[in-house]
Formats: sequence, structure tokens, C-alpha cells
Amino acid sequence: MRVLATAGHVDHGKSALVRALTGMEPDRLEEERRRGLTLDLGFVWTRPEDGGEPLAFVDVPGHERFVATMLAGVGPVPAVLFVVAADQGWQPQSEEHLAILDALGVRHAVLAVTRSDLADPAPVCAEARQRMARSSLGTVPAVAVSAVTGSGLDRLRAELDRLAAALPVPPADADVRFWLDRAFTVHGHGTVVTGTLAAGTLRVGDRLVTGDGTAVARVRSLQCLHQERTAVSGVARVAVNVHGCPDGVLRRGQVLLTPDRWLPTGVTDVRITGEPAADLPRAVMLHIGTAAVPVTVRPLGEDTARLTLSRPLPLRVGDRAVLREPGGTRPPSAVTVLDVCPPPLTRRGAGRARAKELATMTGCPDPAAELRRRGLVRRSQLRAMGVPASGDPVTGDWLADPAHWARLRERLAAEAEEHARRNPLEPGLPTEAARRLLELPDRRLVDALAATPGHPGLTCRQGRLYVSGSLRPALPPTVREAVDAVRRDLEKAPFRAPDAGRLAELGLHHKALAAAVAAGALLRVTDGIVLLPGADEQAAAVLRSLPQPFTLSEARRALDTTRRVAVPLLEHLDARGFTERVDDQHRRCREDDDARQPGPA
Repeated sequence: MRVLATAGHVDHGKSALVRALTGMEPDRLEEERRRGLTLDLGFVWTRPEDGGEPLAFVDVPGHERFVATMLAGVGPVPAVLFVVAADQGWQPQSEEHLAILDALGVRHAVLAVTRSDLADPAPVCAEARQRMARSSLGTVPAVAVSAVTGSGLDRLRAELDRLAAALPVPPADADVRFWLDRAFTVHGHGTVVTGTLAAGTLRVGDRLVTGDGTAVARVRSLQCLHQERTAVSGVARVAVNVHGCPDGVLRRGQVLLTPDRWLPTGVTDVRITGEPAADLPRAVMLHIGTAAVPVTVRPLGEDTARLTLSRPLPLRVGDRAVLREPGGTRPPSAVTVLDVCPPPLTRRGAGRARAKELATMTGCPDPAAELRRRGLVRRSQLRAMGVPASGDPVTGDWLADPAHWARLRERLAAEAEEHARRNPLEPGLPTEAARRLLELPDRRLVDALAATPGHPGLTCRQGRLYVSGSLRPALPPTVREAVDAVRRDLEKAPFRAPDAGRLAELGLHHKALAAAVAAGALLRVTDGIVLLPGADEQAAAVLRSLPQPFTLSEARRALDTTRRVAVPLLEHLDARGFTERVDDQHRRCREDDDARQPGPA
């Protein structure tokens, strides 16, 4: 299916023209038919005789009081049938409708000069094409027609067919953003909403979320041009029977979305075309899709501004929208969305700095530039912003700019080293403290930074970060003396670890032991059991001299130690890959050096 909207001044024959093209009545309200004036959106379609794709029309009102309704009709539609009457020529609403289409960046149109049976269409056609050529529509084909006599209708159909064939086909797998233009209740079926599906696919059974994320709707059934469908891909006019939303939530201007793929935002930075940002009123209406939302404008640069929305909308980088003052006293301005998740402007000079940054942004999604600006961002968040993500995550779903990641790594090492200097008895920097110091949003990022190769090296152990290698903190003199005393004790019996009483006598309480272990002066076997560094390898060498396999008692006697030490020491050797269990009573030494795990630093 291809979908077009009408555009043009009031009473120039838009409804009469689509009625003649389709044989269907676009004015569904009795008052519209009685007054001969379109008051709301109408929807009609035609099926080509050659069996081609149907062509649907969204018929919009042309009166100046209904420009907001016109915007709701053309917002989600990629092409337009622009109508100018030969007997009246270019009029104020012709100009405003053209300005709106230009602001939305619509590039596909056919010009129909109606009432060509009442006046010479040539001068009006020439003026209209000249005006339209200066807009995003460019040079458009034009046809003089009469809905009364039927003159030119066949040629207009041919031009519309050519236009439809040239329209780009949106991706069927795109994330759904379905702007609603009608919502009503059908007895026995519940809520039905209609709209133009611009891209993506709707399927029976799909779950969709409302734009503010507060409600979930399930698609019970689909209709497209009065035919039941199990799936519909954009661009298409769709009627959706939904279940699950409270009464009154769904109405024109609301939107249904693919879950977890959009980022509703109440603040966005934009580029404005049409007049300087500083000349805009502080309060205007933002029109996008079928939504019309009051916004507050804060100018930043000559053509950039920050918009604060009265309610969140699912915007993406590159979206086109319209700013319009209620009442239409000034021409509408075009908006291109640059950033849907902008930084707060709280510091002095932040606005000027932000304006300078926005001046470099084009509104075309740029993954590398977005990553440079943000430093760290989730892949899913980038996609929700409308920016395709590339590259491998540093951890989980997190992407990092390489230069920013390197700076973080240097800062983390410096913070860990500084903590070790200030806390020699507890030199390990807690990872949560490191996360706060670096203002990281996820503690997993600290672990990933620590695991990144660099100098100085970092070791993460039991929730703390240690500076490894030559930059280990020096032990205080009292702790160093206590360690030397333990070393003298163990020189005679290397596997007879000092008991709690001896450690207390030496002043080696919990923090002092942790510092000695972190400095590599002692080897922690388990809580309260410490030996000299390398004692585990020495023990493994002793055990290899035993007949294999061996028991705990045989190992204890060979190592000349107590059961208190032998049990955790053998478990430590198992963990490092020096030994392995044969059964509940026996172990044996492993000869596969590759299986051994490095011991703690």
C-alpha cells in the first residue's frame, strides 16, 4: 500500500477530488457533508485495475482553524497530493500547508490544479510549481483536473501511480511507532485505533506500549482497507483492535510503540529552520506524527534550542517536526532533532558550550560521534535514540569511546594507588568506592577497567582493587617487623602456620594481615592461616615425593604440620591445580602445569 495526504487551501476541492478518484466519501461527519466543509481527517482509498498496490488518501481540512488537524494528517505520511483551485489561485492556507510540508521534509508530491473547467489552470499551475520548487518538494508533476467533468483524472491517476512506485519502501523490521489519529469503541470488540503505520510490522498478538510507558496494549485484530489481516507492514493505513489500555488513554496524538526500543524524552535539543531561535516565542506547539505538545523554547545558538515538552514523546535523532504558534500568527518553523538525551545545563557557561557542540551536529545519526560525546553508553540506549551501534561492548551492553576508556583506566589506577598510600593496612580500594569516584553508572565497568591491560597493573580480588607489581604499597614498620617475626618462625617449620594467639601477640590483626597479603609479604591460605609466599609450591613439591595417591594424614606428616593447617592447605592446592581428589579419602598430585591457576597477588 501507498499512502498520501491531501494539502491545500479550504474549498479548493480536495475532498471532491479524492471522492472522484476513489468513489468513496472522505467526509464521514454529517456536519461535513451538510456544510460541504471538511472538519476532520478523512480516509479513502482506491485499488488499481491492474492489481497493483492500493493507494490510500488521508484527506485533511484546509480551513485555517484546523491547521493542527491538518498537521496530524500529514505528520506520519511520506507523500502529498497538493491541491490548488484554478479559479482562486494560491491562497494563505496554500502557503501555510506548503510551509508545513517543507518543515516536515516531505519530498514526494503531485500538484493537482482543480476546477480547471471554471478558469484557465495554466497561470495557477505555473505559480504553484514555482513556489513548491523552493520547498523540500522540489519540482513536482502537475495535472489540471475537474472533479465535476472528470477531465484530467486519468492523467492524475497515472501520475499518482508513478509517484507511488517511486516512494521508498520502509523496513518491515523497523521498530514500530504508530501515531494514532482516531480512537473509538466498537460494541463487542472494545477499543479500536487507526493511524498510518510509517514503518515496521504490526501482528495479531503483538504487545505495544503507550508513549509514556504506563500502559501495555495487546493487538487483538487488524484491519487494512476493511480487510482482516494477521500482519501489516508500513506504509499502510491500519485499524487496530487493542486490549489492555484503560479507557481514555488512547486518543489522537497518542502513540503505540515496540516495547523496550524507544526512549520517551521530555527534553530535546534541536536545530530550527525558518527563523532565528532567539525570535521564537517562549511557548509554542511541537507537532510530530499526530501529536501536538506544548513546549518551552530555550535558545542556545543562532539556529539551535532546547525544547522542554509538557509530556514525554518517543523521539529519535533525525526526526523532523514543526514548531507552530497557536493561532498561526507567524509561519511554522522546521525542527530537526539533534539529541534526545541531552546533558543538563546547570553550570555557568553550559549553554554557550552546548551551543558550540550542537553547531557540529547534523541530525544524521553518527555512532562514532555520539560515543565520543557520551564516553559511555548502552548499546540499547543508542538504538533507542535512533543511532545504530557498532563495535564490541566493554562489558554487558556498555559501549565505550576508546579515548575516554583509556582516561578512565588511568584515573582508576591513580585512585587505587592513592588509596593504598593513604590506607597501608587496608590497601584495596572497594569497587563501589571506585565506581563513585569515577562517576560510573554500573559497577561492572570498574571490573572491566581493572581487567583492561595497562600500566600500572590492577588486580580485583574480593570486591577490592589492588595496584600490583612494583607499585604495591610499602608496609608500615610495625607490620613489617611482625611479618619478619612470622618469617623467622616459619623458617624452621615452613608449614606450621602461627595460630591466632601468636598473630595477636605480633599485632597482626585483620587489617594488618590484609596489608601484608596485599603487599605480597605473606600468603593467605584461608582466614587466620598464613604462610610465606611460595609455600604452596613448596608443599606441592613435598607431596609429589609421596606414593600416589595419598591421604590427609600422610600429607600432614610429610609437611610436618597440624590438621588445622593441612586441611585448608590441601584445599588451596586443589584450587590452584597442584592436587586433585581421587575419592573422599585420597588425593594425588597433578603433573599438568597448564591446569594450575595463578595464586593471589
